[in-house]
Amino acid sequence: MNNFTFENKTIVFFGKGSVAESLPALLGGYGKNVLLAYGGGSIKSNGVYDEVTGILEAAGKNVTEFSGIMSNPTYAKVQEGAALARENDVDLILAVGGGSVSDCCKAVSAQAKLDEDLWELENVKHGAPGGLIPLVTIITVFGTGSEMNAGAVITNEELKVKGPLWGAQADAAFLDPTYTMSVPFVQVISGAFDTLSHAMETYFDTCAQNLSDDINLALMGSVVRNIRTLLDDPQNYEARSELAWASAMAENGILKIGKLTGFECHMMEHQLGAYTNCNHGAGLAVIHPHLYRHIYEGNVERFARFAHEVWGVSDAGDNAAALAGIDALAAFIKEIGLPTTFAELGIPSDTDLRAVADSTVILPGVPKQLDADEIYQILVECK
Repeated sequence: MNNFTFENKTIVFFGKGSVAESLPALLGGYGKNVLLAYGGGSIKSNGVYDEVTGILEAAGKNVTEFSGIMSNPTYAKVQEGAALARENDVDLILAVGGGSVSDCCKAVSAQAKLDEDLWELENVKHGAPGGLIPLVTIITVFGTGSEMNAGAVITNEELKVKGPLWGAQADAAFLDPTYTMSVPFVQVISGAFDTLSHAMETYFDTCAQNLSDDINLALMGSVVRNIRTLLDDPQNYEARSELAWASAMAENGILKIGKLTGFECHMMEHQLGAYTNCNHGAGLAVIHPHLYRHIYEGNVERFARFAHEVWGVSDAGDNAAALAGIDALAAFIKEIGLPTTFAELGIPSDTDLRAVADSTVILPGVPKQLDADEIYQILVECK
C-alpha cells in the first residue's frame, strides 16, 4: 500500500486493506460526530458497511447515516444531507461509494455551513462558501476521480440543470480495488470509460503539445489495455488497481498543467442527464465519436497523434489517421458493451434535444468552438 498527496490537499490510501489499516488512526483527527453517507445499500451486502461501521464504533464515533444517494445526485438530496449534518452537529462526512456519493457530500459539506442557498450563492451571486465540514471518501466505484477535487456535479431538478457546485475536497481518499469486485460489471466498465473521457477531454484542446500530453496518452493507453483485460478476466485485481490509479490521475490536476481543457462532451451529457437521468459514462460513450467528427479538423495533428499512440493506427496522413482514430474509439465503445446510440441507452425518442442543446454550457478550449445549433445537430446524430 502506498500513500500520496495531490493538490496539497488529498491524501490517498491505496490498495487492498488500506481502510482497515489507516482509517482508525485518521479518525482520531476529527470530532465525535460522523455523517456516514452511501448510496442504495450495496455496501451492506458486500461487507464494506460492516467493516466501516465497526471501525467507527471502535473509534467511539457517534454515527448518523445518510443513505439513498442516487447515481445523479439531486439538489434536494444535498439539502437533505445538509439538514442531517446541521441537526447532528457533524464534525466529519465519511462518503462511501462512487463519484455520485462523493459529489453529493462535497455539496453537503458546504450547504450545511451556510445560512443561504448554496446554488444561488455559487451560480447566481458567484460567491463561495466560507466554511466546510471536512470530508473523507472511501471509493467503491472508480472512474469519476471525484475524490481528487472539490467540484461536484449536481442535478437541480427544478431548474432542469445538471451543473457544478463547489464544496470540500476530501482530506483523504481510500482506493481499495477489492471494494469494486461486487459492483455490477457494466458499472465498472462505464466508470472506466468515464476515466478515458476525462483524459480525452483534457487532451483535445488548442494548446501546444507538452509533457502533460505525453503522460495523458500513456494513461489513455493504459485504460484501454486494462478495460480489455477485465473483459477477459473480470476479477483481475491488477487491472482494477491500474484503473483506480488512472481514475485518480485523470482528475488530480497533473494532466491539466499547461492545458486549456474543453470538457464539451461532459457539458452535453450533463444536460442530457438533467432531462433523462441517463447513466453518465454510457452517455459519454454515445456522444464522444459524434462530437469528435465535428471538431477534429480544428486540430488534426492532435487527433492523429491520439490515433497512432492510443489505438495503433498506421494510416499515413494526419487527416486519414485522425478519422481512423475516431473510428477506433467508436469500435472500442461497441467492443466493451457500452451503447452507441441514444436508443440503445434507453433515451426516449421524444426527448427534447433542442432544449438540451440550448441549455448546454459551451466552453472554450475545444479545437472547434461550437454553438447551440451544432450541439443540437450532434445530439440528433446520436439518436
